[in-house]
Amino acid sequence: MQSSTRDIIEATFEASNLGRIHFVQVIAALSSAGVESYHVDYRAGRSTYYLPDGETMELAFEAVARVTAAFQAEAIRSAIRGAQQGKVMYPEFKRLSEQAGCIGYIVWLAGRHVVYFGRNGETHVERFPD
Repeated sequence: MQSSTRDIIEATFEASNLGRIHFVQVIAALSSAGVESYHVDYRAGRSTYYLPDGETMELAFEAVARVTAAFQAEAIRSAIRGAQQGKVMYPEFKRLSEQAGCIGYIVWLAGRHVVYFGRNGETHVERFPD
């Protein structure tokens, strides 16, 4: 992996986790670095970034001690709407989605959607707004 790609991923990860940039900015930065998709795993405390050539990069964060058992798609949608409107930054989004029973998600940049997962295999698919 090129060092410039690695630098963009790391800087974006840090800025997002500190609540300094919005989701739209995350998508723009990662797309510019050639990231195809990324997976955030709340339980393992890691984000994995995937490039089209098969290369990956993993970054760690503090894992969630316990995710609520009940997957509440409406609560997840509410957190998403807040983020889309610029009212909810990532640290709060993460907390809200965890409380809604989300164990992680995969962002598909080219496919323009995110798939959120619950502990029992539940999913919620959210398309990027146009």
